[in-house]
Amino acid sequence: MKKIEAIIRNEKLSEVRKALLEADILGITVYEVRGRGRQKDLELQFRGREYKIDLLPKIKIELMIGDNDVEKAVNLLIRTASTGQIGDGKITILPIDDIIRIRTGERGEEAI
Repeated sequence: MKKIEAIIRNEKLSEVRKALLEADILGITVYEVRGRGRQKDLELQFRGREYKIDLLPKIKIELMIGDNDVEKAVNLLIRTASTGQIGDGKITILPIDDIIRIRTGERGEEAI
């Protein structure tokens, strides 16, 4: 079992969610986060004043999936979240020792 964490652009969330549902990847957790990588500061103007934003708003998606679905999920995320521009995000794949469904007590892949 693996946990996939993806940081993506805000505007790509609906497209990614739709693609995940169509691929029968149902469990998803979404966070609104702020951060930066190689992307530079964003310079904005508001009411005649300039200001910089160095931590940009992003979306963090977490998926817990079986080992057999990892490549399918990663390829789907790359295909749907990419704009080809700096700031598209990152994907991290982490091992999971165990998952337990609280309601039923199921463990492992059955709990996904």
